[in-house]
Amino acid sequence: MSREFDECLKKKKIIIFERAKKLVSKEISQAKFDYDASQSSFKEGNFKWSIIQAYYSMFHSARALLYSKGFRERSHYCLVESIRALFVEKRLIDHKLVEALQFGKILRENADYYGEFSKDAAEEMLKNAKIFIDVVKKLLIST
Repeated sequence: MSREFDECLKKKKIIIFERAKKLVSKEISQAKFDYDASQSSFKEGNFKWSIIQAYYSMFHSARALLYSKGFRERSHYCLVESIRALFVEKRLIDHKLVEALQFGKILRENADYYGEFSKDAAEEMLKNAKIFIDVVKKLLIST
């Protein structure tokens, strides 16, 4: 495991969560709901909310992965590091998904906190969120 993941465990930013596996499908449903909302916002020209909703779609997809391993996150950073350690390092998912999640976090923060957003960023987020959901659903069905 990575040093970052170990630090997250030590600082209790990643914890064992007894009910985690029972909540995987709820997280997938939430990811899909946020993705659909993001598409609607995009069509309405509300690119800020489209970016934020697409990020949360990716967040819930990643959380479903983490829940499938019996853990829960207490920070967005540690969620990313957990996915890297538990899925990318084991070659279950491509590292580009984690990079897209990290980039999405930056775009979400820029949109939410600084009012910096664009149509192109929203399109990129929608594309990445769709890929993320599809990969997670496929992986969780096969395991």
